[in-house]
Amino acid sequence: MEKPFKMGYTTGVYDMFHIGHLNILRRAKELCETLVVGVTTDELCFQRKNKWPIINEKERMAIVEAIRYVDRVVTQEDMNKLRVVKELGADVVFVGSDWKGTDAWNHYEQEFAEAGCSVVYLDHTPGICSDTLRKRLTKQDG
Repeated sequence: MEKPFKMGYTTGVYDMFHIGHLNILRRAKELCETLVVGVTTDELCFQRKNKWPIINEKERMAIVEAIRYVDRVVTQEDMNKLRVVKELGADVVFVGSDWKGTDAWNHYEQEFAEAGCSVVYLDHTPGICSDTLRKRLTKQDG
């Protein structure tokens, strides 16, 4: 079966890899021939979220690279997504549906469209995220 997109791109921290991460990658791969995944560097994660990942970027990259839906892993060192889209020749960027309608992603949609790239919002897996896992760990430790 032919897939609607050739080159897909998505990014994430992928700290404490969980089923929600796997679901996003699987759904993205179902829609593109080649899936490239950007793994956020430790530094960028700290700059954006003011916390360091529990799993370091080298190990997070190895985990994501081992997922069968992923064709290639790159580091995400900054928030210049348009540059990466152009470098990869991506015709689609996948992002969680929780970002739909935000100012940032409305802007990205316009930028990407000018470069011939679509944005596909993928549903978030209910009840799971890295913050939820952190809270569970904290409760067990306390």
